Amino acid sequence: MNNIPTDRALPPRIERLHELARNLWWTWQTGSRSIFKYIDKGLWEACNHNPVKMMKQLPEERLHEVANDPVFLRNYDGLLETLDDTIERRESWFVRRYPEHRDRTIAYFSAEFGLHISLPIYSGGLGVLAGDHCKEASDLGVPLVGIGFIYPLGYFKQRINAEGRQEAIYERFDYNAAPIEPVFSHEAGNGPLRFQMNGRVIHLAVWRVRVGAVTLYLMDTDVEENEPWDRELSARLYGGDQETRIRQEIILGIGGVRLLHELGIEPTVCHANEGHAAFLLLERIRVLVQQGLSFDEAAKQVRETTVFTTHTPVPAGHDAFPFHMIEEHFSHYWGELSLTREEFLALGEHPDGYGGKNFNMTALALRLSGRRNGVSRLHGQVSREMWHSLWPEGTVDEVPIGHITNGVHTPSWVAPELERLYSRHLGYDWRLHHDDPALWDRVMEIPDEDLWNVHCELKGLLLGVMRERIRRSWTRDAVGPLRALTAGPFLDPNALTIGFARRFATYKRALLIFSDLVRLIGLLNSEFKPVQIVFAGKAHPADLPGRSLIQEINRLAREHNVAGRIAFIEDYDMRVAKYLVRGVDIWLNTPRRPLEASGTSGQKASLNGVPNLSILDGWWFEGYQQVNGWAIDPGFTAPTEEAQDAADANALYDVLESQVVPLFFDRDSQGIPRGWVRTMKEAIRTNAPVFSTRRMVREYAEKMYIPAIRAAAGRE
Repeated sequence: MNNIPTDRALPPRIERLHELARNLWWTWQTGSRSIFKYIDKGLWEACNHNPVKMMKQLPEERLHEVANDPVFLRNYDGLLETLDDTIERRESWFVRRYPEHRDRTIAYFSAEFGLHISLPIYSGGLGVLAGDHCKEASDLGVPLVGIGFIYPLGYFKQRINAEGRQEAIYERFDYNAAPIEPVFSHEAGNGPLRFQMNGRVIHLAVWRVRVGAVTLYLMDTDVEENEPWDRELSARLYGGDQETRIRQEIILGIGGVRLLHELGIEPTVCHANEGHAAFLLLERIRVLVQQGLSFDEAAKQVRETTVFTTHTPVPAGHDAFPFHMIEEHFSHYWGELSLTREEFLALGEHPDGYGGKNFNMTALALRLSGRRNGVSRLHGQVSREMWHSLWPEGTVDEVPIGHITNGVHTPSWVAPELERLYSRHLGYDWRLHHDDPALWDRVMEIPDEDLWNVHCELKGLLLGVMRERIRRSWTRDAVGPLRALTAGPFLDPNALTIGFARRFATYKRALLIFSDLVRLIGLLNSEFKPVQIVFAGKAHPADLPGRSLIQEINRLAREHNVAGRIAFIEDYDMRVAKYLVRGVDIWLNTPRRPLEASGTSGQKASLNGVPNLSILDGWWFEGYQQVNGWAIDPGFTAPTEEAQDAADANALYDVLESQVVPLFFDRDSQGIPRGWVRTMKEAIRTNAPVFSTRRMVREYAEKMYIPAIRAAAGRE
């Protein structure tokens, strides 16, 4: 198994330094990041900003030096005091607003959590959203615990080969260098948990991750007691076939509920983040039925105290299993619910799109949860249309699916350079009030020169990071000159830089900007107003069309007439994302409407003063206000996808040629693009307070969690 050594002994005066390193609270606390950098800046950089790994390599003499350093100790003591206040939720928003419910627990189930690159258990937007949700719950004092998987092989690392193709490389998760603690495992001294399902026993190690005041419990089947095929169950995020997927989801939902019971945690409310965790509803009902309630009585209680968030308007994005597979895994289970086979299968029954039916996890979650939401206003509307068949007696508008628009965790995603600028002009305590629109009105008073200079600095950092990655690839992997060329070594810091970074799925239309190469080349090669594009993102290894998009972009980037103006950054992760959303000049998003549920990368860009250029879909349908960015809108809906693609592409070129490029290069005598900077300010002012997790998690608390808690209290 995974031998996790005991943390090294520290000088008594700084013995809680391990606690700081292992609580991911440090990732959004400027003071915490500074304190580790102060100890050893070179080692901090070499360890990729991973304090757990860094602490294992620090020389003993340096530890004793900082233990007697008054500057270090003053900052260290202040951080510990703030961390203790956070963990105990002293004077937090939730405790002040709902003191009578401070001891309740909300269990948040998600297949992935994006928290930091040292914990590679996320693939993209869903996971990063879940991680931001947990961070904000800590900041607000919401009594939340998370349930998920550890994934020993994580999500794949992406390498672009000499032909421009994506290669998926799986590297084993380094338990020694991760911010985790054993809860149930041989390392914890109590052995793994036994999880029994349909006559089979699977053993689960459980690891704890601390996220400020929030705790995550991550399950792991890679233990020696399991058969080899069972050890692989939690190996990869979104890996394997349908058999692997259903067994993962059984463990996540049913195993997660049983894990909480073993921990002595009895949640008042459960929140399923997407359909992967829907089996948790069945387990909660089963427990109540075994206590003597009828299925209908138990289901009513579970509905009242379950929140379900759906994240995708793409039908193929909803997990569904054939009935025979459900029967194989649940034939001994439905009897414990006091249901027949037919009644059980009906809970998840839904058309498969090919004239048949299957067991749909989203349909199961929608039927058995009482509080349901999409992740933007438009997505809520699309979800009501998509799932109208579950409530056929009413109109589409009466379908009980609302919306809470996604947001981003502001302290995690704002650039440190901008954070300092905001502190000077918005007030040193601006982070405490960052969901207050009145606060952000002061952005308009920031001198144009100050904001523009910070942006140019961030752009330089992005280009510098790209060049350093190219250098490392050249020396480490001996990449050829063509691959090095497409990674962006010749990008121009003075060119208008467009950023496009997301999961490569066909509906996101990464190639839309290449629809008319003559017009595009004219933009890229303009002598006085040049444009360049930076791409990044992964396609699921099984998504051949998505992988072909990546190859095509890398092929186009090698063409002699655009070479040096198009770049593709390989292995897109949270750290790369931070440089991108801060350092490009404009953020491009071209989904086929209405298939973008929300999207949060554009929100991160706006927070950092990067305007959006986007289809009016997802969050931008709400965020666009004409003065804060640009819409790609031909003004009509075409009869076919091909015609719509052509119309959208034409609208994209029109707005670039007539509005975006001229405004960016319209400079005054000081070299400042005043009109552009005003758009940057409007992007910050209008979007930063609204599209934050501060607003989002408060909405979840007020609209979902508290009503569910009160419903439970009414039965007690």
